[in-house]
Amino acid sequence: MSGPNFRFTHYDLKQLRAGTTIEVSLSAVNNVRLLNATNWQRFQERLDFKYVGGVAKKAPVRMVIPEDGHWHLLVDAEGHHGLADSSVKMVTPPVNSIPAPRQKAS
Repeated sequence: MSGPNFRFTHYDLKQLRAGTTIEVSLSAVNNVRLLNATNWQRFQERLDFKYVGGVAKKAPVRMVIPEDGHWHLLVDAEGHHGLADSSVKMVTPPVNSIPAPRQKAS
C-alpha cells in the first residue's frame, strides 16, 4: 500500500515512558505529530489517525510523551511550502530540587 502524498521525516522514538520530554528543532514551519504505534500504522495505510501536536510555527518544540509505549514522531510538510530540516532529542528531566550535600574542602 502506498504512503501519504506529502513529504515527511519519520523518527522512530522506540519505547518511551510517560512524562519523557522530547525537543524538536525545525528550520521552517511544519507539522510536528507524535503518534503511538497503532496510529503510525494507520498513517502508513492512509487511514484516519490520531496524534499529539500540530503546526509548529517556532522551534524548538517540546512535547511530553502522554503514556508508556512505542512512539513515532513525524515532521511533515502537509499544507506548507516544503519539508523542514529537523532533529529530535530527549530532554533530561530536571534533577530533584534537593541540593547536593556540600563537601568540606581539604
